[in-house]
Amino acid sequence: MDLTTTYLGMKLRNPLVMSASQVLSGELDNVRRAEDAGAAAVVLYSLFEEQLRMEARELDYHMTAGTESFAESLTYFPEPSEFCLGPEEYLKHIQKAKKAVKIPVIASLNGASLGGWTDFAKKIEQAGANALELNIYNIPANLNLSGAEVEKAYLDILKAVKSAVRIPVAVKLGARFSSIANMAKRLDDAGANGLVLFNRFYQPDVDLDALEVTPNILLSTPQAMRLPLRWIAILHGRIKADLAATSGIHTGEDVIKMLMVGANVTMLCSALLKNGVGHLHTVEQEMRNWMEKHEYESVSQMRGSMSQIQCADPTAFERAQYIRAVTTYKVS
Repeated sequence: MDLTTTYLGMKLRNPLVMSASQVLSGELDNVRRAEDAGAAAVVLYSLFEEQLRMEARELDYHMTAGTESFAESLTYFPEPSEFCLGPEEYLKHIQKAKKAVKIPVIASLNGASLGGWTDFAKKIEQAGANALELNIYNIPANLNLSGAEVEKAYLDILKAVKSAVRIPVAVKLGARFSSIANMAKRLDDAGANGLVLFNRFYQPDVDLDALEVTPNILLSTPQAMRLPLRWIAILHGRIKADLAATSGIHTGEDVIKMLMVGANVTMLCSALLKNGVGHLHTVEQEMRNWMEKHEYESVSQMRGSMSQIQCADPTAFERAQYIRAVTTYKVS
């Protein structure tokens, strides 16, 4: 049975990739465990744009101290201790991870503007990362900012990074665009080697005792996979960029579904946080069992077989599915 697939120009032994998470990849031992459990690649946790800004501000402070020219406050940014590692430590972490495992190591940058991404992307490449994932996490709350300007920011970041590095670059984006298909095509045209669908925008909560807005992280459930499943099915065969499915993937059957609609790889995070990194082995075995039962010999044989362009009723992924769902639901 052949589980191999390709992603960002790399041949992987299977479609299971450990997704970006400080808990999962902040320690080298976890990266090693992921490889041992069957991960075909690992995406390191994200280095944040704010960390790059903070480093630049601290450098500026030391160069201008005493000249009364440093007027900006750092108090609005997280403290350095709140981050896993700083920029230089992150580069060292890439180097150590590359030495620790044989599987590809994909670095991750998280931000919303051009900032210092371009220069640091070069350093990530020099540190030995096999590829780079741009996690563009932007909540456009400015009332005067148009949708076109928001989309342009994504394209500008991608183009700037692509011009600076030779390693493959994937873009991890959210699903809140007026036309996801058009945005995917524009990123594809701009040179994205892969698209990671979709980013999860964590929603804040309100602490009624402290009367404070607080961060709130809810791990994904299998139901979350429906959104990336639909859009990967629609995009497969229509753009050149590879497609990575993320969010809601917990079992071998979840992986099979994503492959059938056209994903190159599936990325797991919540399932590993819940069950441990060793859960990768369980997911791979579930894949093998399903493929054997249904007489599939390879991942390539099934990939895209249930995408929109292969579907006898293409509208099943569009409005007709909605109509059928609301008209056939029965109360138990």
